[in-house]
Amino acid sequence: MKVLLVDDSKTMRNIQKGILTQMGYTEIEEACDGLDALSKLGSFQPDILLVDWNMPNMDGLTFVKEYRSKGNKKPVLMVTTEAEKSRVIEAIKAGVNNYVVKPFTPDLLQQRIEETLARLAAA
Repeated sequence: MKVLLVDDSKTMRNIQKGILTQMGYTEIEEACDGLDALSKLGSFQPDILLVDWNMPNMDGLTFVKEYRSKGNKKPVLMVTTEAEKSRVIEAIKAGVNNYVVKPFTPDLLQQRIEETLARLAAA
């Protein structure tokens, strides 16, 4: 399974990459913001995307809207410090499949990824 990590923090990408590797995911591409992520979508076709909200150049919400507007259906997890209910609702309306608030435990991230994939498999 191919995973695209979109976060301006190299440290956060490394943390997520470590968790994903433990889960058995080895095809991981990294992007430092929404624009970088869009540029990588052509050559790297992810099966799931983990996207931060607050990033320079293009934030995560704008990226998700752009990604969805192109007809992409792959699951998107918003991994962010934005915990306010209105922000969660805004992200879901934009097309986010699940939501993880930082800081998170490895177990929580794994649970959210598995939940999201199971929900899509059942649909």
